[in-house]
Formats: sequence, structure tokens, C-alpha cells
Amino acid sequence: MTVLPAAILFDLDETILSFGSRRQILQEVIEQFPESFAGVDPFAASQEMEAAFRAFWSDETRHAIWRQNLGEGRILAVRGGFERLADRAPGLTEDFARTFGARFHGYREAQAKFFPGALETLEALRRAGVRLALVTNGAAEPQRAKVDRFDLAPRFHHVQIEGEAGFGKPDPQAYLHAMATLGVEAHQTWMVGDNLEWEVAAPQRLGIYSIWHDHLGEGLPPNSPVRPDRIIRAIAELNPGA
Repeated sequence: MTVLPAAILFDLDETILSFGSRRQILQEVIEQFPESFAGVDPFAASQEMEAAFRAFWSDETRHAIWRQNLGEGRILAVRGGFERLADRAPGLTEDFARTFGARFHGYREAQAKFFPGALETLEALRRAGVRLALVTNGAAEPQRAKVDRFDLAPRFHHVQIEGEAGFGKPDPQAYLHAMATLGVEAHQTWMVGDNLEWEVAAPQRLGIYSIWHDHLGEGLPPNSPVRPDRIIRAIAELNPGA
């Protein structure tokens, strides 16, 4: 039987809430504009777009700026994908990138739902006496809207949104503030999330036990210097009553 910690800090997006496969959503939006993507296989185009998205968001400085305006950031990522496809699909203009990006952004956000067993796991952990904090990056308004939409505030003892707090992961203050609010120390705390830097490497440097949510089942990247203390495929694996 796993010994539970005094507190757990949870990420929100792609940890508690699922937004579906980004590549699949890109393909579905591509298929809505067959004339613009004429001559390019939708699956191949979605792979190029996904690669562009990963490249765009992998830059930490860029990520810190554009997660505060996610819709515009996704439009910029779309432009990067269009550049990869320019020689095969000349209809992918800069103006169309805004149309495509807005359609993708709305569609992706609409897909938000709890991962299977996530809500039940949070409730079971609370019943077991674990102190819970939601620690999410992003702008205040859209992240608070998700908290309200899914009635998350009553599930946690502390909700911390980057845009409201003025700091976010991987700034050490993000973890230290959450732990101070919960009244716990690093050795009493777990961090759970899908980002290897924000939810594993950074909290580990503070002495927090860090659990990587590998919801895509891809495993650690080749030669990854980050080594999670634990890897899970589903949040339900943390349910003490399961």
C-alpha cells in the first residue's frame, strides 16, 4: 500500500483536464478547409503542424509570454506549421493562419473534460486527509473559467493561477507559495503533472517528490536528463481507494 503524502500539488491542463489529441484536432480542422490544403494529405499536414506546435512551445521564453495569450500564441504556432507546408500548399497564407488558429483554439478548448477517474481520485485523496493544491500556469481569465466550469475550487484547499498570483511554474515561488499555503514542507509533498520541467525537474530541485503524467503513453524522450520519481499513465493510479 502506498503511503500518502501530507499534500499534493496538481497541474490542471493535461493532468486533471484532458483536451484530446492535438494532432488529431489539427487534422480535423485541416479537413474543414480542403481547398486551402489542396494537394496535401490531411494526416501528413497534421503531422507537420504538430511538429511546429511542439517546436513553438518548447521555447521557455516564448512559452512564458504566449501562455498569457493562448489564442494568439496558437496562431503563431499555426504560422510556423504553414511555413513547413508552404511549398505544397500555397493557399496557406498569413491571413488564413489567423482563421485556422482561431478555429483550432476554439475547438481545442471545447474538448476539455476530466480524465477518466480524475475527479474520483481528487475526492478520495481529500477523504484520506491529503491537502490538495491546484497549481496552473496561464492567464487569469481563461484558467479561472476552467476552474469555475468544472467546479474545481471545492475540490482543492488552494487554487493558484499564474495570472492571478503573478508567478508560475517553474519559478520556485510557485511551489513554495503553494506549500506555505497548505502548511507543508517539500519532503511532505508530491507534485503531479505532464510537463517534465514544470512538474518534475523544477519541483525535484526543491526536494518535492515528482510524478510525471505520461497521458500520451510516449515514455520519456530519448536521452532525457529528467527522471521522474514516478511515472503514471492515468491520474486514477493515484486513487487511494482503487
